[in-house]
Amino acid sequence: MVAPTRVVVGAGAWGTTLATLLGAKGPVTLLARDEAQAAAIDSERENTRRLPGIALPETVTVSADPDVVAGASELVILAVPSRVMRGCARSIAGLVHGDAVVVSVAKGIEAVSLQRMTEVIVDEIPAAADRVAALSGPNLAPEIARGLPAGSVVGAADDAVAGRVITVLGSRMFRLYSNTDMVGVELAGALKNIIAIVAGAVDQLEAGDNGKAAITTRGLTEITRLGVAMGANPLTFAGLAGMGDILATCNSPLSRNHRLGMELASGRSWAEVEGSLPGVAEGAYTVKAAVALAGQHRVEMPIAREVDAVLYEGKSVAAALMDLLSRDSKDELTGLG
Repeated sequence: MVAPTRVVVGAGAWGTTLATLLGAKGPVTLLARDEAQAAAIDSERENTRRLPGIALPETVTVSADPDVVAGASELVILAVPSRVMRGCARSIAGLVHGDAVVVSVAKGIEAVSLQRMTEVIVDEIPAAADRVAALSGPNLAPEIARGLPAGSVVGAADDAVAGRVITVLGSRMFRLYSNTDMVGVELAGALKNIIAIVAGAVDQLEAGDNGKAAITTRGLTEITRLGVAMGANPLTFAGLAGMGDILATCNSPLSRNHRLGMELASGRSWAEVEGSLPGVAEGAYTVKAAVALAGQHRVEMPIAREVDAVLYEGKSVAAALMDLLSRDSKDELTGLG
């Protein structure tokens, strides 16, 4: 077999899906977290835990050896949770090929540094600073793995870098667009998870479609407000990374953040729910960073603040929603101009 020029680091549902997409075009290595996970996926030729029912193409090699990253001269995708992104990037920094584009597909903000994922990657792999990109958008892995149509956006400071990712990863059914607004693309992808938690709670409480439309729209407004304050293009939040991802994650039972919101609204605590989710609900790990950034930039984010209170201060979902409904009315476009 021809040596793979592409590696996906992280064998969760999304990482496995991306390896499957790349495998349809040629050799790719899926780098699992340890030998046991790699052996299980390879022997079954399926990720039965995270992506059941999806067979891996023969072109996909499964490994637990980080040295495989050195052979990826084309593309290295980092498909790991945001809270472990720094350690992952650091562990492979000396292995990344000098020509490879490094792509983050994690939708989160680092809690301590308040950095976006591409900033974390550049910190740890400075030699790749001009070859770093972020993939974001409505990325419900099981649907994409089944071959259903989807669209996403590749954020990169250089259009040529985004173009390389689009050429290698994109297809007729997985349509990719470029955007040089990396701040907006990454913030939209990370912050929309917080809004999806609220959407799940609204669904669980059967608060109706009007209520859900109002909370998700106001959620989009507040994440756009923060993005604009941090230098993002407001139009990015109307695109695939913003509105597109909100539509998917706020409405789909496949969304882990939506499911978390439903569980919280049913009376369970974050401590009770965390270990039972089928993967990582990034919104729960990003919300404190969002509140901190809002404070730094003097931006109001009442929805994020209430989600933080429910998750980490023991506030009930009903009380949080009541406080949101009790807020004074204001001009709808405040902070967006």
